[in-house]
Amino acid sequence: MSAHARQVGDTAGRFAAVFGAQHAAALAGYLHDIGKVSCAFQAYIAGAGPSPDHSTAGAVVADSLYAAGGERLIARLVAFAIAGHHAGLSDGVALETRLARELEGYSGWEAVVPPLPVHITPSLPGTSRNDNAYRLAFLGRMLFSCLVDADFIETEQFYAAVAGDVPTRGGHASLTDLRDRLNTYMAPFRARGGTLNARRAEILSHARRKAALPPGLFTMTVPTGGGKTLASLAFALDHAIRHGLARVVYVVPYTSIIEQTAGIFRAALGDADVLEHHGTVDWDAAETDADGREALAKLRRASENWDVPIVVTTAVQFFESLHANRTSRCRKLHNLANSVIVLDEAQTLPVPLLRPCLAAIEELAATYRASVVLCTATQPALRSQDGFKDGLDIPAERELAPDPQELYCALRRVAVEHIGAVTDADIAARFAAQDRMLCIVNSRKHAQVLFGLIADLPGARHLTTLMCPAHRRKVLAEIRAELTAGHPARLVSTSLVEAGVDIDFPEVWRAENGLDTIAQAAGRCNREGAPTPGRTVIFAAADHKLPAMFNQQVAAMKAALRQHADDPLGLAAVRTYFSELYWSKGEALLDAATIESKPWPIMPAIGESLSLRDLRFTPPYAGVAQAFRMIDDIGHPVIVRWRGGDDPDVVAKLVATLEAAPVAPGAVLRRLQQYTVSIPQAAYRAMLEEGAVQPISGDRYGERFMLVQDIGLYSEATGLALDPFGGGAWMGAF
Repeated sequence: MSAHARQVGDTAGRFAAVFGAQHAAALAGYLHDIGKVSCAFQAYIAGAGPSPDHSTAGAVVADSLYAAGGERLIARLVAFAIAGHHAGLSDGVALETRLARELEGYSGWEAVVPPLPVHITPSLPGTSRNDNAYRLAFLGRMLFSCLVDADFIETEQFYAAVAGDVPTRGGHASLTDLRDRLNTYMAPFRARGGTLNARRAEILSHARRKAALPPGLFTMTVPTGGGKTLASLAFALDHAIRHGLARVVYVVPYTSIIEQTAGIFRAALGDADVLEHHGTVDWDAAETDADGREALAKLRRASENWDVPIVVTTAVQFFESLHANRTSRCRKLHNLANSVIVLDEAQTLPVPLLRPCLAAIEELAATYRASVVLCTATQPALRSQDGFKDGLDIPAERELAPDPQELYCALRRVAVEHIGAVTDADIAARFAAQDRMLCIVNSRKHAQVLFGLIADLPGARHLTTLMCPAHRRKVLAEIRAELTAGHPARLVSTSLVEAGVDIDFPEVWRAENGLDTIAQAAGRCNREGAPTPGRTVIFAAADHKLPAMFNQQVAAMKAALRQHADDPLGLAAVRTYFSELYWSKGEALLDAATIESKPWPIMPAIGESLSLRDLRFTPPYAGVAQAFRMIDDIGHPVIVRWRGGDDPDVVAKLVATLEAAPVAPGAVLRRLQQYTVSIPQAAYRAMLEEGAVQPISGDRYGERFMLVQDIGLYSEATGLALDPFGGGAWMGAF
């Protein structure tokens, strides 16, 4: 136990040294297991009793030893980390109750720990504008991350040594090597001629020159089609190398596009150094070592703590982890320090959680030596320079694109018009007259109805997330091929095609939504800059009620169009839109989290937890984790029997392999992800009750792998049918 305590403390201290909190983190590691010296715990490991609480003892010692001398608040943060290193961070009042209760005797603990630090107050770098309560709560979560990651790693090493094994971690390419690979990958693109490619080269060059600026906050405002994905990656690598930062974390808004972004990065940088991590990647179940794929095994372990050069993740995974209290979600957080974080499509930050999101961005950049890039075609007005009260301080010189206004004018490729209310029949008539056209609507139900009206037209296709990823990828490939060949290509889709999907139609119709969303739709129109401007049409869906979740966005969009009808997607119109959406709505709507449908604003809950008068700090860690949910219904993944690929029996073969394997093979799980559909919880429960979905090897995996039984429920045209199970009315935005 003595060796483990020292190893965990030293490792946790090394992790926290990046942000100046090494002594506090080391203390947490040294004391985290001292409760194991109790007679009750010794009896437990001898098989003579139940498992007692061994975490509270170290929390009590840390909290009491450093209570004097002005270190009481930091000692309390260490106590939070130790007490929660198995069960997770609790609320402050719950911790106080634990610290006050009578414990099993743990005398003699001093003999099993190294000498403790004399002082534990961190020397945090930088100056954050967040209040003291928020900064302390954030530091507590980072110390917790350092402790639990160190404990997991050292425990893994111990058991691996006992088994004669060596778990593979690290060993990735350096950021310099990855930059060289990226340069090689981009060389053919830079050699291409044409005005658009010249502009992309200018954007790339300008961004890379900005890499010398000190770490902190940046914006990158590049119109769709301007090459911002690779330009932002190039900046991130240059900037990290220049300033000694450890990794690049690339955050995309939607699971539906993460595979495309990760695929671009893998093509440029190689498979072994790019981690794709989001909610549907079941790394915990993946025993990838068994199939001999060592690189994948390293990535599985890296998914636990993001100790890898390049991470591609979703906004949900990123921001919910920053507000989590569970050990598995928090392990990676300390590795956000000393990193470059690119928030792609930054305008998609959820308005009801905007204040907590901005506070986390501010804290990472100001205190934890992270550089954060807000990357988008429609830069949200989140800066104090935009007039946003207490917004992010990002001066104009930290914009990575060359002259965004001039760039917008140079890359403007579409004419935008708002035509008011139209029926589905009107849209279908336009589809009949225009053989290459895209229409994007606000719900999966509307997409199915509209597609039904045009299904018999040449080249008609439908795209929503009721289709599995492999199916969607096939449909997109077919559409691109038809467009390239000049053949009819008519597509009805939800918003999943808007962000990051490389597709180019001469005419795009978009149901009313936020102006940023309309700009994304316009980015699928005349993407390559043909001489004839593309046509983008905004319409109100006369036959369908606007989903309530979009009411504020549509109202702000209409306000912007009234003032900027001559240039609806110009930078001035975008500023007006976000002014309406953010500034004029009041603080309450920017921090509108809920718990069990009751308002639970996060920032006030944290702020009220600190009393400097009596040095009492009771942060609501568990409450914040419960309240901060970017998606109300996260859905339940089910495996579908899609037979439209090159091998129509691939799902059956994968399921058979999964059933026969003693443990879930990682390679099989990764392939099965391509045949999953996430459905609403209500629809999932209805399907379960009717036997429409059944578990694969349920005795071993429970409901982890659920298979849709009736192949007839999955259509080649529209994907999984939810109507029989009450899911057809669900207003899914994808």
